[in-house]
Amino acid sequence: MNQHLDTLAPAIVWRHFRTLCNTPRPSGHEAALVAAIEAWAEQQGIAHDRDAYGNLRLSKAASPGHEQAPGVILQGHLDMVAQANADMPHDFTRDPIVTRVEEGWLKADRTTLGADNGLGVAAALAILEEPELVHGPLEAIFTLEEETSMGGALNLAEDWLAGSILLNLDSEEPGQVYIGCAGGADVVVEAQLPMESTSEEEQALTLSLKGLRGGHSGIDIDKGLGNANRLLVRVLRALDGGEVRLVEYQGGTLRNAIPREAQAVIMVPRDEVEHVRGRVTQLEEELRQELSGVDEGLRLTLEPCPEPRQEALTCHASRLLVAALHAAPCGVERMSVDVPGVVETSNNLGVIRLEEGRFHLCALVRSLRDSATADLAERFSALFELIGARTRIENGYPGWTPQPDSSVLERFCTLHREQLGVAPEIKVIHAGLECGILGGKYPHLEMISFGPLIRGAHSPDERVEISTVEAFYDLLKAVISDLARTPD
Repeated sequence: MNQHLDTLAPAIVWRHFRTLCNTPRPSGHEAALVAAIEAWAEQQGIAHDRDAYGNLRLSKAASPGHEQAPGVILQGHLDMVAQANADMPHDFTRDPIVTRVEEGWLKADRTTLGADNGLGVAAALAILEEPELVHGPLEAIFTLEEETSMGGALNLAEDWLAGSILLNLDSEEPGQVYIGCAGGADVVVEAQLPMESTSEEEQALTLSLKGLRGGHSGIDIDKGLGNANRLLVRVLRALDGGEVRLVEYQGGTLRNAIPREAQAVIMVPRDEVEHVRGRVTQLEEELRQELSGVDEGLRLTLEPCPEPRQEALTCHASRLLVAALHAAPCGVERMSVDVPGVVETSNNLGVIRLEEGRFHLCALVRSLRDSATADLAERFSALFELIGARTRIENGYPGWTPQPDSSVLERFCTLHREQLGVAPEIKVIHAGLECGILGGKYPHLEMISFGPLIRGAHSPDERVEISTVEAFYDLLKAVISDLARTPD
């Protein structure tokens, strides 16, 4: 599978990426990939071990004469976001990712590609394999479950890593180097809401919103993209004349992906169906105009529900739930003053479910300030407590405080100018790189993050510009060789 990847340059990186594409690895299902990497390491004579959580470390001794150079840790995560278009039946736990080349970009067939963070992992493995590369002591640390909970980084063993410099390979913009990132936390809301029987005077209808682009809930949160949950709740709010009742709701699949689709089953008085249908048509046009030039594909449909429904939320419960969801924070909350042009605080209404009166929501709050993460999460909780829901805040992780005077950053910038002719932009990212967590466990580490050009991460539009992978890898080799010449 994916034999065409072997024709791309640099061949050593793409060969490893092919292994990642052919080995299913959604979050929580990384075991097969861990085993494949360990088997490869055995063949290469590279030492490997795991910590108690299952994070994988590969270690390689320094090139002769460079034993005193500072130890370098190459870091990435093994899991990928599992997203597929509705017309693509794909089992991410069993099926390989099918890739294709199109106009200089590598894409997948209607699924996420896994370039985030597969290309970083592939580059790290290639570095360990390079026969002529001069290097100091090397470690590659590959974490688990980054995309769902940061579980691997949060549970990484302490006093395990030996290096003093960490190169995170999980960035997506060439010409830039990242020295700080947002922290975050999940807000989980659950409730059992009151229901009552439906009547012959009501009709069950399926209200669907589809066609949005989706994207990364951190990197893309300020791009004006439509959030399917936010928009469908807005439609439900606009339809509520006191008689529309919710039966079911399904929207989004991951708390860190901007949802592309959402669907609700509603009960509508039969004498109001045509009015509601006309209102839905108006709202579709209204939303399409608002998203014009940004997210063009929105489709809003109202169809008869094929199955009869015996129960629905009470009118009062429906109104309260829709009102709370409509008022919930979603999108950019505040832009940073300290880092102009960067989002400071945001929230993503990632996953919403309602079935048989059981309501579940998972939102992801992010901020460059840990205090702001906590505050927005608490505000979110307070809102849903007003309707009697139970809330909890979990999977919190800290941000990564920038070190603009880092010697590693200075050396990287010099090499970037030499290799590419321009200085890199020094950036802080509104996303949850693992550097913040790792820095908390290993405060002595100097860290930077860089990578090739990836677009549409966390969505089936994910793609990588092939030419940037070679430039990224050449720069990575140059950094490692340069650091090997530096006494510890």
